[in-house]
Amino acid sequence: MEIETIRDKLWLWCHHEGSHNSREGIQGISTITPYEAVSYLNLQNLLMVRYMDQPSPPFDAHAAKFKDLKNVVWSTVGAGGKSYDKERTHVYELASKFQNITGLIMDDFFKTNAAGDDIGVLSVEDLKKERTRLKIPGRTLNLWVVLYDFQLNLPVKSHLELCDTITFWTWEAKNLVNLNDNFKSLEDLAPNQQKILGCYMWDYGQKRPMSVDDMEMQCEFGLEWLQQGRIDGMIFLASCICDLDIEAVEWTKNWIAKVGNLNIN
Repeated sequence: MEIETIRDKLWLWCHHEGSHNSREGIQGISTITPYEAVSYLNLQNLLMVRYMDQPSPPFDAHAAKFKDLKNVVWSTVGAGGKSYDKERTHVYELASKFQNITGLIMDDFFKTNAAGDDIGVLSVEDLKKERTRLKIPGRTLNLWVVLYDFQLNLPVKSHLELCDTITFWTWEAKNLVNLNDNFKSLEDLAPNQQKILGCYMWDYGQKRPMSVDDMEMQCEFGLEWLQQGRIDGMIFLASCICDLDIEAVEWTKNWIAKVGNLNIN
């Protein structure tokens, strides 16, 4: 049986190159591609999430660039909660062609100002139908979803129960002081789902740099929870800031180098 290392459980959240240029308070022009970024951080797993309609389908040429990676998860609901049945169908077909596409992610899935069955981009019934599409020739894909800290009190339980993996994000760095308590709330809310800790390398919620102290807090909680089996991985966001000489990105790169080869207990 192959021994798993910390690096096996680490992911990079990827957008098309340049996606965050002149946005979110970020200075500088990034040109790094998702593959270049995952290589820069020395990772082998990535999530490819469509952002502001980029990249545009078909995605085959993009997926081919990731063929040497261990695991790829592709968005069927893109940034901003955008989702189209035609695109979702294409992503299922894409996964059938590329064996390392192991899951699908629904980004910005929950609507903070909605209620009832409208809380999700897809209704509970539509999500049940999507689950039947996860079975592709020879295997079954995992269904991932994004949940933010400020959404913990929304009526999302019925939707979460139809997902395999919940990625959990603290939108504003100032609220990372509540991460431990919020994660316990998530465990109570969705005890049967795999959980992955989302770690921003930029404070998108407040449009400013992520401090190294806050970056370290996220990573140390993540490392502890990985070793305890409370989470199944960590995601760093985002690929399109990895060439901007951002302090939190460089700290994360060094942290991965330090802990990546440690065995999972």
